[in-house]
Amino acid sequence: MQDVMARTATSKSQLFHYFPGGKDDLLLAVARHEASRVIDEQQPELGSLTSWVAWQQWRDKVVARYRAQGSDCPLHAALAQLGGTTDATRTVAGELLGRWQRQLAAGIRHMQGSGGIAPELDAEREAAALLAGIQGGVLILMTTGGSTHLEAAIDLGIAHLRASVRRER
Repeated sequence: MQDVMARTATSKSQLFHYFPGGKDDLLLAVARHEASRVIDEQQPELGSLTSWVAWQQWRDKVVARYRAQGSDCPLHAALAQLGGTTDATRTVAGELLGRWQRQLAAGIRHMQGSGGIAPELDAEREAAALLAGIQGGVLILMTTGGSTHLEAAIDLGIAHLRASVRRER
C-alpha cells in the first residue's frame, strides 16, 4: 500500500476511500483490470472472427502477446497476492474466461451461419475446448518459456473447426 501511495501521490485516507478493504480490495481491482486487458489486447480480432483469415490474425495476436509476456503474467501475480484460490479470485478468473469463451463462441456461430463451420457443432463446447487448450498452452509457456504448446493448441483447435465442414459431406 505504501508503494501505491508513493507512486500515485495519494494519502492513506484517499486510498481507503476507494479501497475500503485495504490491500485485498486494491489487488482485486488490479486483477480485474489485468483480466480486462487480456480480452482488450485481443481486439478487434477476437470480436471479428468472421473468416478464416480473421481467425489466423487472432491466433497470431494471441501467440505474440503471450510470447512477449513470457513468464511475467500480471494477472497471475495479482491473483497470487490475493492468496491463491478464493471466492474473489475464482470470480475474477470466471468473469475473464466466461467473456473470452462467449467471444469465441460468437465467432464460431458466425462461421456456422456462413457455412465455414459445421452447424451441428456445439459452439459453446468448441469454444470451451479451444479456451482450455489456450490456457494450458499459456501455463506451459509460463513454466518453460516456450510457445510450442500454445501454438499447437490454437492451431489444432482452429483446424478442427475448419475440418468440421469437410467431415460433414
